Amino acid sequence: MLKIVGYPDRYSVAPGEDIAFKISLEEGEQFEARLVRVVNGDCNPAGPGLKFPHVPTKIDGTHAGKPQRIDAGSYMIADGVPAISAHPFTFLAFVWPTLPTRGEQVIAAKWDAATNAGISVGIGDEGRLSLTVGDGAGGTETVRVDHPMLERQWYQLAVTFDPASGAVTLDQRPLAAYAVIRDHGQFRGRVRLSVPAVKSPFYLAGRPEADGTVGHHFDGKIDGPMLLTGLRSHADHDALLAGVAPRDLRTAVIAHWDFSREIESVRAIDVGPFGRHGRLMQMPARGMKGHNWTGEEHAWPRKPEHYGAVHFHHDDIYDAQWETSVTLTIPEDLKSGAYALHARAGDSDETATRETYIPFFVRPPRDKAKRGKRPSVVVLAPTMSYLSYCNHAEHITARGAERQMGRLLTFGHADLYMYDHPELGGSQYDTHADGSGVCYSSRLRPNLNFSPRYHSWLGGPGSALYQYNADTHLFDWLDHKGVDYDLITDEDLHEEGYDLLADYRVVITGTHPEYHSTAMWDGMKAWIDRGGRLMYMGGNGWYWRIGFHKTEPGVIEVRRAEDGIRTWAAEPGEYYQSFNGEFGGLWRRIGRAPNVMAGVGFIAQGFDISTYYRRAPDADNPRAAFIFKDVPDEIIGDFGLVGGGAAGIELDCITPNLGGPPNMLRLASSDGHSGMMMLVNEEFGVVPPNLGGDQNERVHADLAFGETPSGGAIFATSSIAWCGSLLHNDYDNNVSRITWNVLERFLDETPFA
Repeated sequence: MLKIVGYPDRYSVAPGEDIAFKISLEEGEQFEARLVRVVNGDCNPAGPGLKFPHVPTKIDGTHAGKPQRIDAGSYMIADGVPAISAHPFTFLAFVWPTLPTRGEQVIAAKWDAATNAGISVGIGDEGRLSLTVGDGAGGTETVRVDHPMLERQWYQLAVTFDPASGAVTLDQRPLAAYAVIRDHGQFRGRVRLSVPAVKSPFYLAGRPEADGTVGHHFDGKIDGPMLLTGLRSHADHDALLAGVAPRDLRTAVIAHWDFSREIESVRAIDVGPFGRHGRLMQMPARGMKGHNWTGEEHAWPRKPEHYGAVHFHHDDIYDAQWETSVTLTIPEDLKSGAYALHARAGDSDETATRETYIPFFVRPPRDKAKRGKRPSVVVLAPTMSYLSYCNHAEHITARGAERQMGRLLTFGHADLYMYDHPELGGSQYDTHADGSGVCYSSRLRPNLNFSPRYHSWLGGPGSALYQYNADTHLFDWLDHKGVDYDLITDEDLHEEGYDLLADYRVVITGTHPEYHSTAMWDGMKAWIDRGGRLMYMGGNGWYWRIGFHKTEPGVIEVRRAEDGIRTWAAEPGEYYQSFNGEFGGLWRRIGRAPNVMAGVGFIAQGFDISTYYRRAPDADNPRAAFIFKDVPDEIIGDFGLVGGGAAGIELDCITPNLGGPPNMLRLASSDGHSGMMMLVNEEFGVVPPNLGGDQNERVHADLAFGETPSGGAIFATSSIAWCGSLLHNDYDNNVSRITWNVLERFLDETPFA
């Protein structure tokens, strides 16, 4: 098990800036820290070995540490709401519960955790609407309706309470009636306890606990929540929502939070007379269909009144909010590249890992005046892919993972820690406990598989590397070749666009640049169109469209809409990103297939073995002569640390009808794939009987090259496993030679014809 975990406050930092590291210790009260450069994170003895050269800085030494915990679960909090239990009041809302039998869950509360006093509306006891009161003297009392709610059905709730008499009414009305189903619940009666006036904030989807956390989270959607003075009904709720309420009813509104307002924000707008706005904590899902969605409009920006719901989860997480354990000021002369904080809290053994490497990247100075002359090469680290796969736990939570991999899977200490700590939050391939997809992912939390030395269940036999750790093969190769380069992240590219790339002649990607925002896409395409030379060193790039939040740092959104390789699908009507209103899903579905960017696009996926490329006729084209200098071989890459070959995991190929340049040369194509390497589902309509690479000739990777009209060029390896072959035979192999030949020519100022 892991005994030390942590995360940085950012993934990219410039010289002169501070980066803060948040560390949690399971044992002891101190840890040793030092800065290292990450050259190779692959433990495989068949490779060159781990390479973490120490970079002396002022943080070298011992630092104080302690356990730090995550308070997961989303909710709304609103200050300034008066003590509602002082007078008769009504709570009205629509709810769509997704785990009604999970246990006691709070829908709304005005609760003082220190004294256990106040009012709490919730569900429990198999999903029955309830009201709980606390008298502040240790006594609580709960009343419930007589029938439970169904999962994923809309209900209109009306809860009234008269503190003077103790009279309570609970009314739970389904919006859709079903024969022989009894889910319309009611209660009319009294509570015995006297409820004091509580001055704490008002909560939705959770309530404060005595230990300072927020608990009893609600799983599901809430739409149209209101607080009113007096004893009101469903009809009053309908009138207020329709805008036809009489004046006396409008003046009874204490607060009315309209979640269809400012969907792109974390603000919960109170449209009542007092502006008692709330804040949505831990990033519940917005842009969600409300109780009144009809299907007439699927884009929430065009009809936001149909998207007045927020989907809360007890396992939502945005910000772990850990205290800073150590802060590093990046030296002004520190070379751009991949680095990590090496934190150690004792010796590791087979039962416990007591050290961690927390990676980050040093980018060029933000101020162009301070940059001076830069290298011609920049490596683009695909941190948004690292973030989308953050704590990817399908192998732990989903059935069939070993069947999909074609082998037994082993769990390391990081995997076991993920299993025991679901509050870390899942990846955008995981689902919440209620079955809904994880559409948001944040870097303000530990990311256990974004680490050197991590062995991924998706990484193929051999080194079992995927994402960041697979990219360290590229870092090692560049280091061995003595290539001078800068490194930037795709979050940097999102923020600065084309201007960040303008001074570089060559961009080298990581092995899996899958996730891109519109700003990232536009910046890269503008650079290519102006003569840039792109070395696409992976597979399945430019695939999913993402959005960045406009005010909250470090969080991205994906909506898995319509098509593509996906482990969950967005609900119909919820394909538009809440962060920016853009249509989500595949870039291919909005006319920007990966082929438009890189000349190739995703075609197949398989995780059992990697194979090789076979030289194609275009390799003899004079335009490609520089690529095959000193490489006469017909078979390319029949070796490698990732699956045993250069063509594996995920593959791309040339597909002219998807917008790729017609001048792309097919230099080589992969061969020998097994039946586990399968055609991706956006490539067929009717399911063909020959999905696997052992039967389908379309299942292959294309090594590709093409010039651009502005004198630039594109080189695509079309395989995630390619970089795993660069280091074979002490870096002397045909994959390495081809890659070097391309880089050497791309560095030459001479324009391509």
